[in-house]
Amino acid sequence: MSLRESPFPNFFLEGLHAVGWGLIFPCFWLLDRVLAICISTSLERMLRREMECYLHPLQVVFGSVFFFILFVISTPFALLGFVLWAPLQAVRRPFAYHHQEQIIPMEDRNARWEETGKVSFGFLTGNLCMLSDGVARFNNIGHTQNRAAYIGKSIVQGVTRPHICIFVDSPSSCSTITPSSSLIPQAAPSSYGSIDVSATNPLEDIRETDNLPKTNCVQNCNQHKDPPRRQFRDADVPVEVSALFPSSVDVMCFQEVFDKRAAMKLTRALGPLYGHILYDVGVYACQPAGTCSSFKFFNSGLFLASRYPVMEAEYHCFPNGRGEDALAAKGLLTVKVEIGLRKGEKKMVGYINCTHLHAPEGDGAIRFEQLNMLTKWINEFQAVTRREDEMVMFDVLCGDFNFDNCSSGDRLEQSHRVFEDYTDPCRAGAGREKPWVIGTVLEQSTLYDENVRTPDSLQRTLETEDLRKDYICPPRAVEGVPLVCPEPDEPWTGRRIDYLLYRESSVSSHGKTELEELMYVTQLAGLTDHVPLAFRLCVSLDPQPTDASLL
Repeated sequence: MSLRESPFPNFFLEGLHAVGWGLIFPCFWLLDRVLAICISTSLERMLRREMECYLHPLQVVFGSVFFFILFVISTPFALLGFVLWAPLQAVRRPFAYHHQEQIIPMEDRNARWEETGKVSFGFLTGNLCMLSDGVARFNNIGHTQNRAAYIGKSIVQGVTRPHICIFVDSPSSCSTITPSSSLIPQAAPSSYGSIDVSATNPLEDIRETDNLPKTNCVQNCNQHKDPPRRQFRDADVPVEVSALFPSSVDVMCFQEVFDKRAAMKLTRALGPLYGHILYDVGVYACQPAGTCSSFKFFNSGLFLASRYPVMEAEYHCFPNGRGEDALAAKGLLTVKVEIGLRKGEKKMVGYINCTHLHAPEGDGAIRFEQLNMLTKWINEFQAVTRREDEMVMFDVLCGDFNFDNCSSGDRLEQSHRVFEDYTDPCRAGAGREKPWVIGTVLEQSTLYDENVRTPDSLQRTLETEDLRKDYICPPRAVEGVPLVCPEPDEPWTGRRIDYLLYRESSVSSHGKTELEELMYVTQLAGLTDHVPLAFRLCVSLDPQPTDASLL
């Protein structure tokens, strides 16, 4: 079953919605500009001090007054647009779908699967913090539109690189050298002081005045003391910290892509590589439709890009959001994809489930109930969409769960049965991480420090336990109870709230799932406050029975 691209059933309703949103958007944008002018990131404040710029207070006063006056003028038009826009949400499908032919080639690791009897699949998850520019600044991140464009280019650059490993046996190099460190040219590091999105990028002035050293990644491997990709040799699975996105990722799931324009820029950048994209996922206005119990100002922020055709997709909104989190339609996106391979008479399919749970600390009971709901919705979706002529090759659950597995304040969520259904490769048990695990949430106040603002520097920081303590959010304790972390003789990990889980019980009885590699990606240093997480699953298939074996 192919999905229609528009979330509306016909062009007339789609046109009305475009008119309504066109009347609302100027008012929304002007209010966002007021916030963006009044709130500066720590990098902008640092650059103003270095440039001895004393006109900023005047820019704030006159700029905010100017945009606020225009905001007031645009309000009547926005109200008219709201009258058109709000009722149409009752007939809107809760996601938009983009499809185009893949024109950027990607390495096919499954080309010889019939000979090897193995099929592998790559997945990645990450929180991109793509709120509107003014709101994103509360997280010490700005310039949402430019970040979206650059993140898209970074993903394409990393994913399409050749997958080559070179082992060097020399006293000066004891680790694996990959194309990211010695063979493949890279873009400049992705901090605001060094990236180059386009000549018209408003960040150009910031880059020109920032004197950060540019990393030259085309150099002799013996001269590069810290290659952008390093393996943890004491891990029970192959684990790496990489300064580039892993090659040949098949499905990417992102959270907090709330801004519609940023979502479109990300879609345009990834479309030539990932031909099947679900964006603008979620519901708006009064929810449930026709009631006034909850009004959703923002969508869910979920974004999925897949190499594989989307067969069916379903979205569910969590009904128990509270406080500021209730303004967004956080929920679960469940997707079934067709892999394009067949074994005998059966075609191979897979399931991907992406979510973003309730955020405020102290609301563990809400997150626990959301885990109950998403487990139920996933099982119902798969029960309805499974077919006899199909082989399920993977069942992945990922997203920003907003709780970790090391904080005493998250004990309730850590014990949820979802971790019995799905395998978490980073988890040693409830409340215990494996010793090689690294936290995925960066301290917002230090996002632009020298040690974390470029892919290479963030990669080195994550590899060094004493260093990453200063930049990764520490575990949180129950109020009034002192926190003992880490336990004696255990390494410090930090908060890992971004999860990649897989379920073996859903996979066909003719296949066995193994984790091939797990990777922390630092290519988005300075562009988001989370560290993307990726892994690759390998499914070993039973050989086809021969006539002799049947006798």
